[in-house]
Amino acid sequence: MEKYLEEITKPFSAGQPRKEALSRLLGLLDLTTLDGTDNPEKVNALCNKALSFSANGFPSPAAVCVYPPFAALVSAKLSGSGIFTASVAGAFPSGQLPVHLKVAEADYAVAHGADEIDMVISRGTFLAGDYNTIVDEVAAMKMACGNAHLKVILETGELVTPGNIRLASQLAIEGGADFIKTSTGKMQPAATPEAMAVMLDAIKEHFENTGVKIGIKPAGGISTPEQALVYYALVSDKLGDEWLKKSLFRIGASRLADAIVNELSDDK
Repeated sequence: MEKYLEEITKPFSAGQPRKEALSRLLGLLDLTTLDGTDNPEKVNALCNKALSFSANGFPSPAAVCVYPPFAALVSAKLSGSGIFTASVAGAFPSGQLPVHLKVAEADYAVAHGADEIDMVISRGTFLAGDYNTIVDEVAAMKMACGNAHLKVILETGELVTPGNIRLASQLAIEGGADFIKTSTGKMQPAATPEAMAVMLDAIKEHFENTGVKIGIKPAGGISTPEQALVYYALVSDKLGDEWLKKSLFRIGASRLADAIVNELSDDK
């Protein structure tokens, strides 16, 4: 895997191709705050940060992702900006809640302005082999989303094996996921290139069988341009450049944006 990653990232290692990839990556970020200390002041500051990118000549991020109580604030703040309001829902990060309560949380977030919902599967249910319940819960959350997009978090670090990650990807897609996502960022390991590669293979297989494109979102621990470029290169190599747009590829991050902006600013 290490030699493969080294090879596919070479085109983005330096010069204009690197700058173009990093600039593109800025527009693929979900700026995220999911802390127990989140409050309106902190969320408002994150929205101001998201809005500042275009004012300083950089691409705007794709979305700002928060807990449901802040969806209305984010939606109002970002209105007209083209930046989506994303909210976690469905007992994030554990996924341990009866399905009707998961759905109620998604309903609340969408009603308060969320354009996108990031849910997490119940890994306990999956590891117990109750695969039908996983599909049914994703389908119920998808229905609750209405016109909002649904990103389904697998928490790959807890699924452990490539076989489990592949199967969980397939179940999430079967349930109606618009995106599949690696991690909550609340446990280790979070996103890894190895898990991402398995998920991309599942997306590719689904596309070849159905013609339907499913999005991908690595999240958790991606804080440097070098790390982000690995995931960018993986998507480009396995799915093609047509996936390198915000409707099909996101990166969940909090610190990454600053690192990319700093590098691009130094090159100006």
